[in-house]
Amino acid sequence: MTAIELGRPVSGDVVELILDDHRRFESLLRDLRDASSDRDAVRRAFSALHVAHALAEEEHVYPQLRRRDAVGEHEAEHGEEEHAEGNQALLAVLELAGTDTQAFDDAVEELARVVNHHLTEEELTILNPAREEIGDRVRAELGATFATARNAHLDDDCGALTQVRALVAQARREGVLDDGDDG
Repeated sequence: MTAIELGRPVSGDVVELILDDHRRFESLLRDLRDASSDRDAVRRAFSALHVAHALAEEEHVYPQLRRRDAVGEHEAEHGEEEHAEGNQALLAVLELAGTDTQAFDDAVEELARVVNHHLTEEELTILNPAREEIGDRVRAELGATFATARNAHLDDDCGALTQVRALVAQARREGVLDDGDDG
């Protein structure tokens, strides 16, 4: 199994830490498209990072930004919906047995479409206001909290297939995802 470095930050400006992960997502998506890469290792790494990152944002970053009026309820809820859509697209990639099929390539492209849309929107509607409305000290405190939560989720094997299935099922139960919407 190929070890893929996901970074283990312990501190920093929360906006910069999130952007660092966004660049990692883009790199991992390129590797998922590359037939010469260890696509199975890459999809496991992507899954771990995606789930850990999203959970840490939803648990700590979005609520703090809402409390400080840096973002509205709509932006935070929309970010959570897009995380759920990302998990759903990720599940389709994880559930495929082979990584050298057209079905895998198609699932990766859908994952890339969903994730890239979210990265762009989050950078514009959540991270830009956070930069403008939240002071350096609070961004640093929130960065440490985000990093700690993200790393703890990584340690808990949060990206395992069973975990992603459970997250998608929970999002469906909560009405965040439509029951019949499988991508």
